[in-house]
Amino acid sequence: MATPLTATRLVAALKAEGCAVREVAGWRTNNRNHKGPWGPVHGAMIHHTVTGAGTDVVGLIFHGHSALPGPLATGCITKDGVVHLTGNGRANHAGGGDRDVLDAVIGESYGTYPPPTHEHDGSAGAVDGNARFYGWECENRGDGKDPWPPAQYLAMVKATAAICRAHGWGHKSAIGHLEWSDWKVDPRGFDMAGFRRDVADALALPAGRWEGEDPMPQYVNLGVAGEYQLRPGAWDSVEFTAEWTDETGHHATGGSVFARGPARFSGTVSLHIDGLPAGAVVQARMSEYQGDELRADHPIHEIAGTGGGTFVVVPLTKRLAPGRSMRVRLLNQAAVPVTVVSAVLTALVWKET
Repeated sequence: MATPLTATRLVAALKAEGCAVREVAGWRTNNRNHKGPWGPVHGAMIHHTVTGAGTDVVGLIFHGHSALPGPLATGCITKDGVVHLTGNGRANHAGGGDRDVLDAVIGESYGTYPPPTHEHDGSAGAVDGNARFYGWECENRGDGKDPWPPAQYLAMVKATAAICRAHGWGHKSAIGHLEWSDWKVDPRGFDMAGFRRDVADALALPAGRWEGEDPMPQYVNLGVAGEYQLRPGAWDSVEFTAEWTDETGHHATGGSVFARGPARFSGTVSLHIDGLPAGAVVQARMSEYQGDELRADHPIHEIAGTGGGTFVVVPLTKRLAPGRSMRVRLLNQAAVPVTVVSAVLTALVWKET
């Protein structure tokens, strides 16, 4: 049993654990406290969002929807490993659950898994989980196939460990929604027993350190699904419509962004261009954005036409600040359109906190 953390203490605990934290505007006063109690708190609950590309997932968790008003969790942990804080207090995430599960969490008295749940929201014996659990909504389609990028999973472990450490709880104070309600299946794609072991590993070390953290970079391999025309006279972002590997989760489907800050990266983009007259030039550069706004252009790499097919490998190395993203842009300086037959980007990305 514990008094809920204040907003300031929660932020401090997350940052001390090494989480990349974004405070969504208005989150400190966004709650459902007028609909029921908030506290005493006993644990943290993990969910998946059941969302895909194109969804404003953070906005959804902050505001909710017509059938379920927000906030829908304490925070939303996105594919890139950022913890977006969306609610400070009671949130519509856990619903009703099993009293036996709650008692097992309070006592941290269970084995590998809590006792099976036989209750759900609205059932006769259900107890109110929204009053008793912090909630992390974690961006994922929830189909059991959508991967959990290492950066996201690590953030989920660290965010949960931060709450447990701040309250003096152990790893068994972390449960999945499916362990609380017999109506629920989330989170899908990993096992909660393994997740709790990772939380235990984090709690066994000082805040901000975890032996399970992989120091290796994450691999990104993108391309274009088909050739396209590049018209003269305007800078045009390469839209990477083929995604072979995106361990960072930074690349939206069909999007042009291949890395998001804070991060360092090193790689190349290999270009095959047809129809570029001998001596004519296509320029390539990295361009830095904040949202959809261009913030910085980086040095130009010139590609000279050879009269037939033109092939070039453009180096990509840079460090990105928080909130920034990187794209590759091309400028056709020839008098005629040319064809980009292929653009294959390969990069190693080191995420920073």
